[in-house]
Amino acid sequence: MSTVTTSSDASSDAAAALRTPSLPRRMACWLYEGMLLFGVVFIAGYLFSALTQTRHALDNRHAQQAFLFVVLGIYFTWFWHKGQTLAMKTWHIRVVDRLGRPLTQARAFWRYLLAWVWFLPPLALRTAFDLPALEVVVLWGGWVVVWALLARFHPQRQFWHDVWAGTRLIDTRPAGNAPPGAVSS
Repeated sequence: MSTVTTSSDASSDAAAALRTPSLPRRMACWLYEGMLLFGVVFIAGYLFSALTQTRHALDNRHAQQAFLFVVLGIYFTWFWHKGQTLAMKTWHIRVVDRLGRPLTQARAFWRYLLAWVWFLPPLALRTAFDLPALEVVVLWGGWVVVWALLARFHPQRQFWHDVWAGTRLIDTRPAGNAPPGAVSS
């Protein structure tokens, strides 16, 4: 008796073979990404200030924030559509869809919007309670820890914004180079 393998069976087998990077590696990549983004934000902010002839940091603040939101959206959507940002290449992490395929630009943009869950709750609390900057930083740090630890409750240890976006982070190191604690799905 022969068995017929359907394409959905093959793609689910391929998805099951993908390894999830450890939480410390993903968070190290996240921090490294933040350092690299300093340059992107600096250049974009300088460009915005030069184009709008802004002389004071608080002038056009909301327009500059919207501009930076768009620039970061383009940055992440472009690189995630290609599979990796520079930080992700360094840490051998790739973003793919649930089945292990490259992301479409629409899915990469959706992931970008959902990734703001890392920042929005503390910012909403700041607005609601008019909190000083230091308290917002402490709230944000606590929220990042909570959000990262919530990944422990997902079967493949994925961040929840990835689950909602239909994406996942995978380890791109060869199987022999994976540490003993790497999670296979």
